[in-house]
Amino acid sequence: MTDTPQDTDQTVEATAPREREAKTSSIPQEELARLTDDIVSALKTVYDPEIPADIYELGLIYKVDIEDDRSVKIDMTLTAPGCPVAGEMPGWVQNAVSSVEGVGDVEVTMVFDPPWTPDRMSEEAQFAVGWY
Repeated sequence: MTDTPQDTDQTVEATAPREREAKTSSIPQEELARLTDDIVSALKTVYDPEIPADIYELGLIYKVDIEDDRSVKIDMTLTAPGCPVAGEMPGWVQNAVSSVEGVGDVEVTMVFDPPWTPDRMSEEAQFAVGWY
C-alpha cells in the first residue's frame, strides 16, 4: 500500500511490495481490493479515546502494506507522542486488522515522523470534533 494521502482524502490503495517495484503481486487484484476495503473498515472500528473519531479518519494511519503472504504491516502515529493509550493502541489496531478474513500476521509500528497534525484529518473527523 502507499502512504495515506494528506488533506481530507483518506483513500488507502493496496499494493503488494513487488508492485512498488513495478512487478505484479501474487494476490489476485480482486482479492487485494477486498482485503484493502476490509482492512480500512477494520481500522475505522478503532477510536482515539480522547477524540470522537476513528483513527483512520483522524489520519493516524500512515502506511499499510499487504505482503504476498497476506501479512499486513502498518505504520501509524498518535495525535501526540505522550498520548495516554500509546502502549495500548497498536494492540487495538493489530486485533482489529487480524480479524479481517484472509489476513495473516499483522505488525503495527508506531512512527512519529512526520508528526501528526490536524490537517491529516478527513472532513468526517473534522465534523466529529466540531472543526468543520
